[in-house]
Amino acid sequence: MPAKKILMICGDYCEDYETMVPFQTLLAVGHQVHAVCPDKKAGDHIKTAIHDFEGAQTYSEKPGHNFTLNASFADIRAEDYDALVIPGGRGPEYLRNNEAVLAAVRHFFTANKPVAAVCHGAQLLAGAGVLQGRTCSAYPACKAEVVLAGGTYADIAVDQAYTDGNLVSAPAWPAHPQWLAQFLALLGTRIQHS
Repeated sequence: MPAKKILMICGDYCEDYETMVPFQTLLAVGHQVHAVCPDKKAGDHIKTAIHDFEGAQTYSEKPGHNFTLNASFADIRAEDYDALVIPGGRGPEYLRNNEAVLAAVRHFFTANKPVAAVCHGAQLLAGAGVLQGRTCSAYPACKAEVVLAGGTYADIAVDQAYTDGNLVSAPAWPAHPQWLAQFLALLGTRIQHS
C-alpha cells in the first residue's frame, strides 16, 4: 500500500488527544502527515487543551501539551494531499472564520477525498458548508451546527464513529479506536497480524 499524504488542520486549543493521537498513529503506520495552522509555520507550536468527562454536564478543560507543527499553512495546497484530519477542541471554533481554511476543507469534499473529523471538528465542516445531506457525528453540543448546516446528526456513543461516504466522524477522543480504524479503511490502509 502506498503511503498517503495527509493534511491536518489544527489551531490553538485543539483538543490534545484529538491532535496528538491521530498525528502519531498515522505516522506510525507509514503515512506522511503535515500538521498546519494559519499564520504559523513549521517549527511553531499550538497550545492544546485536555478535555475530560468528569461527571459535569459538559467536559472540563485543562492545559495540554504544546504541539509542534511540521509544515507551514501558507505553503500548502490542498490539491497535493490525499486526505484531511480535523481535530476537535476549541481550534475549529475560530478556524471556521478563515476563508483559506474553509476553501481547503471544501476541496476534500469536492474531490471526494477521505476526511476524518472528531468532536468540535464539525464546527469547521459546518462553516465550510459541506454537511448538506450528510450524516455527521460530533460532540453533542455541536449538534445544532450539524443540523443548521443541513446535515443529520449521528447520535452515537462517545466511543463510536460513523462513516458517511468520504467522511468519518466521531463524538470525542474515546472513539479513537473506531474513528481511526474507519479512517484507515477509507485510506486503504491494511494492518496485518501474523
